[in-house]
Amino acid sequence: MKYTSVFLLAATAAASAILPTVAFAQKPGGIMRMYHRGNPPSASIHEEATTSTVMPFAVVYNNLIQFDPKKSINTIDTIIPELASKWSWDSSNTKLTFTVREGVKWHDGKPMTAADVKCTWDLLQGKAKARLRKNPRKIWYRNLKDVTTSSPTSVTFNLNTPQPAFVMLLASGYSPVYPCHVSPKQMRTNPIGTGPYKFVSLKRNESITLKKNPDYFKKGLPYMDGIEWKIIKSRSTRILAFSAGEFDMTFVTDVSLPLLKDVKAQAPNAICKVVATGVTTNLIVNSTAAPFDNPKIRTAMALAIDRKSFIDILGQGKYARGGAMLPAPEGRWGMPKAMMETIPGYNPDVAGNRAKAIKIMEGLGYTKDKPLKVKVSTRNIAIYRDPAVILIDQLKLINIQAELEVVETSQWHAKVARKDYAVGLNLTGVGVDDPDVNLYENYWCTSQRNYTKYCNKDVQKLMLKQSTIADYEQRRKLVWEIDKKLQEDVARPIIYHSRNATCWQPYVKGVVAPENSSYNAWRQYEHMWLDK
Repeated sequence: MKYTSVFLLAATAAASAILPTVAFAQKPGGIMRMYHRGNPPSASIHEEATTSTVMPFAVVYNNLIQFDPKKSINTIDTIIPELASKWSWDSSNTKLTFTVREGVKWHDGKPMTAADVKCTWDLLQGKAKARLRKNPRKIWYRNLKDVTTSSPTSVTFNLNTPQPAFVMLLASGYSPVYPCHVSPKQMRTNPIGTGPYKFVSLKRNESITLKKNPDYFKKGLPYMDGIEWKIIKSRSTRILAFSAGEFDMTFVTDVSLPLLKDVKAQAPNAICKVVATGVTTNLIVNSTAAPFDNPKIRTAMALAIDRKSFIDILGQGKYARGGAMLPAPEGRWGMPKAMMETIPGYNPDVAGNRAKAIKIMEGLGYTKDKPLKVKVSTRNIAIYRDPAVILIDQLKLINIQAELEVVETSQWHAKVARKDYAVGLNLTGVGVDDPDVNLYENYWCTSQRNYTKYCNKDVQKLMLKQSTIADYEQRRKLVWEIDKKLQEDVARPIIYHSRNATCWQPYVKGVVAPENSSYNAWRQYEHMWLDK
């Protein structure tokens, strides 16, 4: 795909998309009952790096453009307008101009204009007087020169160089527009948006409550009167409660494949769909702290990993091996199997890999009788704890004696971002299946989300190069090269890409299970209704 077709594609999508109209089959009213797996760190999507914030709070906000929530796969082809009615590139493909809808109001009644768009991206770039407490995706906009407005209904994103995938960033569930007149501090605890639902309350360890926005600019939406979330930290407890009919829908992909059998046995009418989560389970090692500043130890740890055992035990063989990018069939950028198996630790000879690891550790003075002792930190929810236990067992086989340290879920991302750990078992969710998101966010030297402090300037040059390439096949081959190098450098060893289930009761209508990201679909609550 060449530049012209990529840029024209966005303009065509904008011109052809229209606001939804009310269908007669939908029933208005009712309260959606949801459970949440833990306390969200805040309600401010721009400051967080977890679906624990995005899933409940996406409906408080709107984007300029979004991935169509009625489509299960997010691609450049599925981008539709939201706060913007249309958009276009200039002839240099470095100026992206949006026409902002008139008549849209913030939840407090103030008008939303192009100035709010500029304020949002000035905030993300660190150019505003106000400051975000955390800014995990600032690196997404390293190619954004500035944002300018020519009227209340026109805003332009000015790029330094052409970047065909830039619209993918703006369509992400992580890219809502914030109001100029509300402080970042307030957005964490009492957010004001333009979205289909208004924030009512967030009670730690108890609940999140949202109510219908009667002035929503998409006429006839949303259908439901509100959404009520109950916070339940025990996965078995919350899934039993769903099976008993206490909840209308599970948290996204919260149902593991082993638990799916129990759900279907206890609630045979429930609708469940297994999808790729867009989340990797990975080993993070703080390369700034001794002894893990020694690359030999990090290499030994990577060689110790038996990916097949994780996949068989936790995923019943349905999880996928891969590098940084989501593997096929859901992903568009994953390395071919033959290329992947040339990477140390990825070949099927686990015994041989571990023999090499033991030799490295013994050469550094760590033996079976004098092992390296370490804590493996992880977030205190089951999808983190379960693989962490397996990781600890595997590290013991190469003379690393590890104990588990669990961290309160709302504190986890802040802890690893400030490098307050030695070894960790982490889950990395990728907001959009595109290299401009994943590579910059997780592997650029200065990114806040680069938890292992990996830094390779030659790899950064390749990242910059791939970002400018419009031809898909050419760009994909370069991305493979980058991904292979990341795994060889033990930047953040990927253990597996997960597939889990989301379930809902049969009377919940309009659900679309996202297949290549768990982060971009949650404006779909405005389209759901309860047929009961």
